[in-house]
Amino acid sequence: MENRAEKRRIVLVPVTAQGHVTPMMQLGEALQLKGFSITVAQRQFKQISSSLQHVPGFDFVTILESLPQSESKKVGPAEILMKLNKTSEASFKECISQLLLQQGNDIACIIYDKLMYFCEAAAKEFNLPSVIFSSSSATIQVCYSVLSKLNAEKFLTDMKDPEMQDKVLEGLHPLRYRDLPTSGFGPLETLLEMCREVVNTRTASAIIINTANCLESSSLSRLQQELEISVYPLDPLHITASLPGPSLLQEDMSCVGWLNKQKPRSVIYISLGSKAHMETKELLEMAWGLANSNQPFLWVFRPGSILGSNGIESLPEEISKMVSERGYIVKWAPQIEVLGHPAVGGFWSHCGWNSILESISEGVPMICRPFQGEQKLNAMYVESVWRIGIQVGGEVERGGVERDVKRLMMDEEGADMRERALDLKEKLKASVRSGGSSYNASTSCIIRIIRMNTHTKC
Repeated sequence: MENRAEKRRIVLVPVTAQGHVTPMMQLGEALQLKGFSITVAQRQFKQISSSLQHVPGFDFVTILESLPQSESKKVGPAEILMKLNKTSEASFKECISQLLLQQGNDIACIIYDKLMYFCEAAAKEFNLPSVIFSSSSATIQVCYSVLSKLNAEKFLTDMKDPEMQDKVLEGLHPLRYRDLPTSGFGPLETLLEMCREVVNTRTASAIIINTANCLESSSLSRLQQELEISVYPLDPLHITASLPGPSLLQEDMSCVGWLNKQKPRSVIYISLGSKAHMETKELLEMAWGLANSNQPFLWVFRPGSILGSNGIESLPEEISKMVSERGYIVKWAPQIEVLGHPAVGGFWSHCGWNSILESISEGVPMICRPFQGEQKLNAMYVESVWRIGIQVGGEVERGGVERDVKRLMMDEEGADMRERALDLKEKLKASVRSGGSSYNASTSCIIRIIRMNTHTKC
């Protein structure tokens, strides 16, 4: 007889991108603290691989690549994702087979990013429990569900009607059909096909979402009604984790010393994430607007983030001069530490979900400059639902930048946003305390994983 109650190893399968890796590793740390051993199955991606190796106490295995890079450059993100899932299935099965042999058949559960749905085939073949992990918002998960039911041709026709564009999605006010995240993924028909794959829970028994009830109660309720599996909102994972998670780029800690010299809540922090790109023209307009606002600023210039520029060293001389007078530039910053610094009073962000959660967790209001897809929907929630920020739309120009920075940092309107952000901060903190919604969800999730393995079989 095999006693499955003793199985304590969990296999995590993240997407090889910063916004997905960070919360997955934080989830792994939380599970490790509960007594589980963690094995991370990762794709062959050097930048991510070297970063992950610094996560203490985790074991790592590689899912061999079978999708040529030359092929991935020819298609849009949705098609790349679908091809990746098709080509990774056999390799992951072999990976799990080897783990079962090497680790004494002790795998308690596979937890995989919702975009890595190829994992489910291995879970089914080896009769292993599985749980889906979503690093994005519950509202995005609902949007995927809505998109999965649409016909591409009919939807494109309907979107020509302004009345249909402004129609509010049932139970998701103020989300309209025009707000559905359809841009930046390639052809609509391919995106809808991808959504159908992502929302298919297959044999998974639960889904963990990096969010909290106090932020998205209506979306979470809708998911729980639509899905036939349990939904566990565990955010904010970065609050309960003792480590911030692996970073793709080396963090420049010198910015903390610069922040120490600034007045409380005087600094506007600017970071556009790990993937966004800007034109030099927009960069110049932002720089002039920031300079004219007379607010000190900490600006992250990720290498490759400015089209046609090799990094900080090749920035126009006029920008370098502005920075020397009032700002500070780094290639990458320790964002959680920066947002928690008393000198930081506002965050200019691309509105990736992790950045939003980190900003709310520190009570910092935002200026939103989304670039594509989910970021635009996240920005709308910041501005219109939680009312803790300002959204920058259309072309960026210095006058608008100056006005928005002053609104956020100096005006009464900004002070009100800050109060609401601080209120949300306290609600998030309460959610992870004993008896809070995220604490209870975490406890229930751990109990479920343990119970998956308490039966015996011959």
